[in-house]
Amino acid sequence: MTKFIFVTGGVVSSIGKGIATASLGRVLRNRGFTVAPLKLDPYINVDAGTMNPYQHGEVFVTEDGAETDLDLGHYERFMDVSCTRGSSVTTGKVYQKVIEAERKGDYLGGTVQVIPHVTNEIKRSIIQLGAEQEADVVIAEIGGTVGDIESLPFLEAIRQMRKDVGYENTMYFHVTLVPQVGPWGEIKTKPTQHSVINLREIGITPDVLICRSESPLPEDVKEKISLFCDVPIRGVIESLNVETIYEVPLKYEASGLGDLVVERLGLEERPPQLEEWTKLVHTLKEPTYTCRIGAVGKYTSNGDAYKSINEALIHAGIPNDARIEVEWLESDIFESGEDPIGLLDGVDGLVVAPGFGGRGIEGKIEAVRHARESGLPFLGICLGMQMAVIEFARNVCGLVGANSEEMNPDAPYPVIHLLPEQKGVTSKGATMRLGSYPCNIVHGTLASDLYGTSRITERHRHRYEVNNDFREKLIEHGLVISGVSPDYRLVEMVEIAEHPFFVGTQAHPEFKSRPNRPHPLFQGLVEAAVTRKLKASVR
Repeated sequence: MTKFIFVTGGVVSSIGKGIATASLGRVLRNRGFTVAPLKLDPYINVDAGTMNPYQHGEVFVTEDGAETDLDLGHYERFMDVSCTRGSSVTTGKVYQKVIEAERKGDYLGGTVQVIPHVTNEIKRSIIQLGAEQEADVVIAEIGGTVGDIESLPFLEAIRQMRKDVGYENTMYFHVTLVPQVGPWGEIKTKPTQHSVINLREIGITPDVLICRSESPLPEDVKEKISLFCDVPIRGVIESLNVETIYEVPLKYEASGLGDLVVERLGLEERPPQLEEWTKLVHTLKEPTYTCRIGAVGKYTSNGDAYKSINEALIHAGIPNDARIEVEWLESDIFESGEDPIGLLDGVDGLVVAPGFGGRGIEGKIEAVRHARESGLPFLGICLGMQMAVIEFARNVCGLVGANSEEMNPDAPYPVIHLLPEQKGVTSKGATMRLGSYPCNIVHGTLASDLYGTSRITERHRHRYEVNNDFREKLIEHGLVISGVSPDYRLVEMVEIAEHPFFVGTQAHPEFKSRPNRPHPLFQGLVEAAVTRKLKASVR
């Protein structure tokens, strides 16, 4: 029978439930168990697709085209799994299904209520995910904090799950803060106690407390937490800040958490396989080289807006034995008239990130121009690739005023235009070209060398594409079309042959990168950047 672990959070938001959930999944994966991660989000949006990145961070896209919370990215990266639409459940999605069922008469005229109809739909989603993925364990993270009014239906649903599937098949984890206050940095357990009290008032008694703390918890503090929160002392798990988030699963394993979960849920006892994970963490902490990558984006003031790109760059440093330092640059600064040489001084490679809308676009184009002309290793992602095509059209092909229809519908040379199937689409939610699509890689190109195959799949999230009316013009002037859709209708990747590393992709390769399997495009970029830095140091 599938086992269920539920992860809640208390005291403050952004406490690290996502990393805790992902790390717990990695602990179980290291033992060979099949894990299905799930995010239960209390917001009323049906999905994250229409959310502002300044407010909510990046939108993570699954293989089957769901636009989800960024925590699903953590799950995929840590657990090396592929999430699905079923891995993300929101209040909006739940109520949408309940209302649709009511309209069809499925409730036989009964009064539709939060209990049992809404909670039943939440439970159905949880159980269905486990069945669909044939999971040994479903790990479900509940967004927000205990005490949030919008979280109550989800908390009630997971409370009922213990009655439905049995004590022996459920565990409750609670992530909480143990702060230090006063001039002597005294450790205080009262916030954790009150958070657990709130949880118990709802009817949930945690089995494990993940205690976020800035310094190690003395044994007497653990005993106090255990006593007042009614949690076994071996279930009081200290969670300190670490040099790299990928070290957290190893810390959990060292604390005995893996053994505790296996024992408590009656899972088969298996020795953890830690060699691969230990090795990659060691490389992240003690690399031979350091490499600085500039990343130009439109939403860099929110550190989570490009979370997957940041992590993909870090992953790419592992096989290159390099620590990656990412310098985030707002694209607007390249529109100030300042020479890009000064703005990009000291970076060894450049990523131009995705985005929407016209703000900062000319700045992105200027950054691309500098990378192309100076030989700076470059990777353009989605909008970043489109800006690379516009820059090439303007400055190499001589198409003055070339632009995207998104930015200028009346551009004299619309080298980027709206996908034909997007014309007439007015609804914003879940209407883009979303999810995994195949791509044919052209033999003899850099992309072919990087991927090592002629057929790939990548995840997409866009409405605009390269305009085929200008494809031949771009090719004539040296832009290499290195990846196309199987019907050759869509340009998926471009590159410049004589450049050390200049690649643009319409896809979002960052979503498929893993610490144990870095994405080849990012790995190639970092390799080129390290090579450039080493050559410069020799001079």
